Amino acid sequence: MAIDIHWIRDNDSLAQFCAEWQQLPFVALDTEFMRVDTFYPIAGLLQVGDGKRAYLIDPLTIDAWQPLAALLENPAVLKVLHACSEDLEVLLRLTGSLPAPLFDTQLAAAYLNLGFSMGYSRLVQEVLGIELPKGETRSDWLQRPLSDTQISYAAEDAVHLAEVFVQLRPKLSDDKFAWVLEDGAELVANLRRETDPYEVYREAKLAWKLSRAQLAVLRELCAWREREARARDLPRNRIIREHSLWPLARTQPDNLGALAKIEDMHPRTVRQDGEFLLDLIKRSGSVGPDQWPPAVPEPLPIEAAALIKQLRALGQAEAERLGIAPELMLRKKTLEALVKSGFPEGPYQLPDSLRGWRRELMGQALLDSLATAGEQP
Repeated sequence: MAIDIHWIRDNDSLAQFCAEWQQLPFVALDTEFMRVDTFYPIAGLLQVGDGKRAYLIDPLTIDAWQPLAALLENPAVLKVLHACSEDLEVLLRLTGSLPAPLFDTQLAAAYLNLGFSMGYSRLVQEVLGIELPKGETRSDWLQRPLSDTQISYAAEDAVHLAEVFVQLRPKLSDDKFAWVLEDGAELVANLRRETDPYEVYREAKLAWKLSRAQLAVLRELCAWREREARARDLPRNRIIREHSLWPLARTQPDNLGALAKIEDMHPRTVRQDGEFLLDLIKRSGSVGPDQWPPAVPEPLPIEAAALIKQLRALGQAEAERLGIAPELMLRKKTLEALVKSGFPEGPYQLPDSLRGWRRELMGQALLDSLATAGEQP
């Protein structure tokens, strides 16, 4: 069956259709974008499905996004997306807004135990019995005109996403539907919490091996890299490669020759920013102890693996009882943060990352399990 496609290429048309979509119970949303040599995604196409037809919005010819922002923020219209973390970045960059409430069909599939982290094509095959053509995901979405294949691919995405939602929604209990929306709100909240450049160093590889004085250098390097990536709109590794950060902080080179010999150091970085980096390393390496950041905790020792396994089994049993994908229950980082809070003797504290329904259902059981483990001979 041919898909009914409507193109939206000007501000007035976008405003008109957004006004119509405001009256609907839900809209399906998808984006196509390019992100090869940039920090931020560049929107190439936005797709909207209303359950009957596909609307293709051309972001290269539209500059008044307020009507779409209002739709995204309308609490009465459910926004349906799939595996949407990058789509959210595109929407925020274009409109300044994020979708709420948000229904992610990938999450919904996991809550129905169809599979965890299911790709879109597989989900469409599973739910609708439709085999999608191998995609155009890697094609140039900024070219004009778009090819017939690209247009067909984009339109099918919008139409089938709406159909998948219509099939999945009745199968979700009230609790599971609420949990899908809660997790969607968490995705949105995480994107709204823009990373503080001065906190990035905590996630750097092997940061725990550095002294506090060396961490002061790593903190400045990571913060500068983050700020420059945003300001220059370049991938972080185009500013300084990831593997160069730790040896830079550890050895603190004081000349361009030594800088050039740092592991994975790109000659372009030495050429463009070498003198600045040497000055930054010198300045941050000479601050007093009162300005050193706290030490980064060591990874959990091998002995903690049994505790993690025990807690994961608890989550898997609860997931089985609820009929949801076990991976949804307790994330590895959350379990590690919980064990780190008191290993080896306790007491343990629930980490902030264990929130909402998971905290209510699992929080006390996890603490009880750890307390029991501590009592074992």
